[in-house]
Amino acid sequence: MKYLIILGDGMADEPIAKLGNKTILQAANIPTMDMLAKKGKNGLLVTVPDGFHPGSEIANLTVMGYDVAKVFEGRGSLEAASIGVEIEPGEMAMRCNIICVENGKIKNHSAGHISNEEAYELVDFLEKELGSDVVSFHKGISYRHLLKVKGGNKHVSCTPPHDVPGTPYADVMVKADCKEAEETANLLNDLILRSQKLLENHPINIKRKAEGKDPANSIWPWSAGYKPQMKTLSETYGLKHGAVISAVDLIKGIGVYAGLKPIEVEGATGLYDTNYEGKVKATIDALRENDFVYLHIEASDEAGHEGNVDLKLKTVEYLENRVVKPIFEEVSKWDEPVAIAILPDHPTPCRIKTHVADAVPFLIYKPGGEADAVERYDEDSAKKGSLGTLTGDEFMRALLS
Repeated sequence: MKYLIILGDGMADEPIAKLGNKTILQAANIPTMDMLAKKGKNGLLVTVPDGFHPGSEIANLTVMGYDVAKVFEGRGSLEAASIGVEIEPGEMAMRCNIICVENGKIKNHSAGHISNEEAYELVDFLEKELGSDVVSFHKGISYRHLLKVKGGNKHVSCTPPHDVPGTPYADVMVKADCKEAEETANLLNDLILRSQKLLENHPINIKRKAEGKDPANSIWPWSAGYKPQMKTLSETYGLKHGAVISAVDLIKGIGVYAGLKPIEVEGATGLYDTNYEGKVKATIDALRENDFVYLHIEASDEAGHEGNVDLKLKTVEYLENRVVKPIFEEVSKWDEPVAIAILPDHPTPCRIKTHVADAVPFLIYKPGGEADAVERYDEDSAKKGSLGTLTGDEFMRALLS
C-alpha cells in the first residue's frame, strides 16, 4: 500500500455567524472529503503539545510523528534545510520575515505578500548593508527568509509577527530568557531597527507605496534554534521512499530532515492562486515512484490570517475540487491501493487571525478498510470518530498500520 497525507494548512476554524454558525469545513461543499470520511476512520489529533506555541513548525512535526520536545530546534533551522543552507556548529538560525510596519504598529506579517523578485532584491540589499562575519541573510520565498547568527544564543523570546497584527512593534521586540542571551537579543533588536531605516526609502518600497501596496519596511526575526537531530521516516517507520510537496520552505525543510525528497512545482505560491493542478500532477507522479507523499497546501492558513471568511471558504473548496477529487479519481484506478489522510496542522480561526492549539479533525481512508459511523468531514463529526483523540505519533501509526 502507498500512503498520502493531504494537509490543508489552518483550514479548521470555529463556528462563524456569517455562515449560520457553521465552521468553514461545515459550510464548504466538499463531497469527496465527506465520502472519504464516510468510508474511512476519523478522529481528532492534538498537534501542539502542552507548552509549545501553535505554529506550523510544531504542528507539522507532530503530524509526521515526531516528539517535538526532543527534535525541535526552531523554525529557521528547518527552513535552512529547504533552501540548502547548512547550519554549522555554533550557529543559530531564525525565520526572518519581511513585514509591513505602519504608524509604529505591525500592519501585517507578509509585507502584503511581497513577490519573490521584490523580496530577493531587498534580502540582497540587507545582506550587503547588515551582513557581517556574524550575521548573514539568506533568500527564501516571498516574505519568508532566513537569518543566521554565529555564536547566537537561542534562549530568546521572539513573537511571531502573524500573531500580533495591529500591535506596536516596540512592545513585542526580542527579549532574553537568560543573562547569557542578552547579547543576542540586543543584536536582533538592533538589526530590526536598522532594517527599518534602510528599507523605508528603498526604491522597491517607494514603488510599492506609489502603487498603493504595503511597503516591506522591516525585518522580523523569530523562532531561533540550532541544527536539529531527527531520524528519517524511513528509520522510524520503515518507509522506503518518500516525497514532500509544498510552496513553504518550512514544510520542505521538515521533509528534508525526515528523509523526504522535496519536489518543486512551478507556480506554487502558498496562496489561493497557487498552482493546484501542478501540485496534483506532482503528487500523482511522486506516488508512482514513492510509497509516501506529504502534500501541503498553505492557502487556507493565509486566508485565516487575513480574517477573510469568503476567501477561506473558497480555498477549502479549491482543495476539494482541484486537489482531493482529481487525486482520488486517479489513484482509485491503480492496482496498488493508496491510503489517504486529510487534516489541517492547526486551526487558524478567521475571527482572531492567528493559530490556536485546538485538536484538529482528521480522516484516514484505506481502500477496502473498515469504516466508522462518521458521515462527513468537519470538526464536530470527527469528535465521533472511532479513532478518538490521538497524540504524539499515534496518527502516523494509525495511517501506516
